Amino acid sequence: MRSLLFVPGDRPDRMDKALSCGADALILDLEDSVLPDAKPAARAAVAASLAKPRAMPVFVRVNPLGVITDEDLTAIVPHKPDGIVLPKAEGGTSVAELDARLTRLGDTNARILPICTETAKAVFALGSYGGVSARLCGLTWGAEDLPAAIGAVTSRLSDGSFTPPYETLRALTLFGAHAAGVAAIETVFPAIKDEAGLSAYAARGRRDGFSGMLAIHPAQVPLINAAFTPSQAERDWACRVVEAFAQNPGAGAIQLDGRMLDAPHLKQAQSILAQA
Repeated sequence: MRSLLFVPGDRPDRMDKALSCGADALILDLEDSVLPDAKPAARAAVAASLAKPRAMPVFVRVNPLGVITDEDLTAIVPHKPDGIVLPKAEGGTSVAELDARLTRLGDTNARILPICTETAKAVFALGSYGGVSARLCGLTWGAEDLPAAIGAVTSRLSDGSFTPPYETLRALTLFGAHAAGVAAIETVFPAIKDEAGLSAYAARGRRDGFSGMLAIHPAQVPLINAAFTPSQAERDWACRVVEAFAQNPGAGAIQLDGRMLDAPHLKQAQSILAQA
């Protein structure tokens, strides 16, 4: 999944429009974008949307683990969401708990995508997601809730880049996801009118090892998809690398275009072709 687009759960009109925006998945939101008094109506709207035929995966961001989570799950599980986004996850134990709640409600298929950096406790559990649940399909992170939780002024510098503590969180999420053998999903880019900034941000994410990104506006989706799709030049290079190794099956290293290539380069080439 290159692009996962958030849609407020209390805006059914936007849900229908989002289906045609080109995102690889939707995230219907019952958490931060929905005020407490509006949550019952939002659950009904999300359930109604899930009941319709869908041509793409549809996730639901529920509220953090607690009583209200069960209210969310009870409303949506009968309509078979493709996945659940779990905010304020605090390690593998949170995923295991959500897995158990889904199973008790009769769901055996929904995947789980935790947002894993929204509390101070969560930071120290970023290496604990591996092997906890077959439902785990990725890890993503956020840079908005944690500053509020710890009394920080902001997570960003004046140019929009992250301050050092939050760059650290980004890196730990990236490595935590790969250690768990699941996709690393980059967090949102809040400046929805800054197309150049978004393109650069998404390209940086793919460069560093993220395989997709969260979106908060439909206009962001094409730019994110483009950034996380290998270019033709990358595909051509990958094909040549795979072919070169195939022609030299006994070689641990080969020379191509004046460069020495070995097993990591072959793995990189195979990954590019898989993405393409």
